[in-house]
Amino acid sequence: MPGRTWELCLLLLLELGLRSQEALPPPCESEIYCHGELLHQVQMAKLYQDDKEFVDMPLSVAPEQVLQTFTELSRGHNHSIPREQLQAFVQEHFQAKGQELQPWTPVDWKDSPRFLQKISDGKLRAWAGQLHQLWKKLGKKMKPEVLSHPERFSLIYSDHPFIVPGGRFVEFYYWDSYWVMEGLLLSEMAETVKGMLQNFLDLVKTYGHVPNGGRVYYLQRSQPPLLTLMMDRYLTHTNDTAFLQENIETLALELDFWIKNRTVSVSVGGKNYLLNRYYVPYGGPRPESYSKDAELANTLPEGDREALWAELKAGAESGWDFSSRWLIGGPNPNSLSSIRTSKLVPVDLNAFLCQAEELMSNFYSRLGNESQAMKYRTLREQRLAALNAVLWDEKAGAWFDYDLENKKKNGEFYPSNLTPLWAGCFSDPGVADKALKYLEDSQILTYQYGIPTSLQKTGQQWDFPNAWAPLQDLVIRGLAKAALPRAQEVAFQLAQNWIRTNFDVYSQKSAMYEKYNISNGGQPGGGGEYEVQVSRPGVGWPTSYRELLGSAAHTPSPTPQCAHLHMGQGRS
Repeated sequence: MPGRTWELCLLLLLELGLRSQEALPPPCESEIYCHGELLHQVQMAKLYQDDKEFVDMPLSVAPEQVLQTFTELSRGHNHSIPREQLQAFVQEHFQAKGQELQPWTPVDWKDSPRFLQKISDGKLRAWAGQLHQLWKKLGKKMKPEVLSHPERFSLIYSDHPFIVPGGRFVEFYYWDSYWVMEGLLLSEMAETVKGMLQNFLDLVKTYGHVPNGGRVYYLQRSQPPLLTLMMDRYLTHTNDTAFLQENIETLALELDFWIKNRTVSVSVGGKNYLLNRYYVPYGGPRPESYSKDAELANTLPEGDREALWAELKAGAESGWDFSSRWLIGGPNPNSLSSIRTSKLVPVDLNAFLCQAEELMSNFYSRLGNESQAMKYRTLREQRLAALNAVLWDEKAGAWFDYDLENKKKNGEFYPSNLTPLWAGCFSDPGVADKALKYLEDSQILTYQYGIPTSLQKTGQQWDFPNAWAPLQDLVIRGLAKAALPRAQEVAFQLAQNWIRTNFDVYSQKSAMYEKYNISNGGQPGGGGEYEVQVSRPGVGWPTSYRELLGSAAHTPSPTPQCAHLHMGQGRS
């Protein structure tokens, strides 16, 4: 009997070991752009400085022909094609990146939108005018062949033209586009916004969600869900209720994706709460960062590699790729190999969904459907209770990501800790006062050039000393919405700090950067997987602020001097 028990245990261990090594499905079906030997050989040969270059290149001939020629070539070299011949193969069978897109000047672009006249300072007004010109440089539309021969492109076809972040990012991205739209609406370009919104809605109809970005290798991961908020911003500017009526069910479908595929149950105080997380159970290295992911995986036991790749994709889904937020609690919190994104319940994701549920309730009420309005009102109330029970910390005066495995909050500072303030997802009227104290206690208000992404220095781009435009927006507008005069004063000062950093760097370099290093007087940021992206050729994250500040000469102004100004940010 003991021998048979040992044999049974051994079989169980072997089965568990095999299960842990089972391959997860690839990020898409393409054996060129998403998985397979061709992708592996080309990316591991590092023919290009940036892995994204190759997977963005269109095919010159049909994919079946490319794969057949490659297979024959690979067999002839024992599955290890020499670099020069691999380079020649790629040059023969692929076109240069960007061939599938053509420049597009938005038809609703106007030379002098009203917001420019509201900026009293001449230098700031001139700068804002130069930024407004960038819409013409960043507009793109797809060539007809992307529709007629989609199999030859990694680009996902979209009917309507759109704005890209620029630099290495020549396709649209999901959460970036919210801040792009804010800037476009400020520039009175509602038709461009409507087209971009329609593209996203079409993607939801086709795939059930909005992908991370406009490439097939992004299909199985999304990004922070801001589609409902995009619709709200568009409606505020246009009152286009007919467009809402046509698309309300598609908005509901997108929220369903998050509920069905990204929900997790958390038990606190003997009660279960449903919240959401980033989670991408798809295997293999990210095609656009293939060699980095493969090399990182080689530092781990073989059975742990698929899990690593899935966690990296979940980190990319968060928009924060990458950050100590997703490393904390791992065996080596300074190493990307410790990433555990799906093991954390993020404050910002749940605040975004809470806000979306409130907006959906308002939308359905506006359309006269009270039963659906009540459904979303109830969902919001349930999420609000979960945020309070699981993520809120009364002593600290902020919300914190919750660690599902270690069953505790991550007490580190991140601007995302205050996202519920920005999203209006709280019930305590004193929360703005508590948030202010939290910022003071964390010494965040001592940083003069922007709010740091974290206080952890890991070398990742979503950590100290980098500051990113959307995170400034989360804190600044969260405080600015409060009735508390002190909160509005701090919001104004933080906005002035950020405008000053952007303006000073632009004055020196004639470029807007995606992120800024706030530890050295405000300079272009660094770290992460690629070189910092600039506004020539592109500016991304054109975020906007209700208050743009009085003076380019760095003297605080007692009153706001303009409406909004779109600010630089690039893409992950």
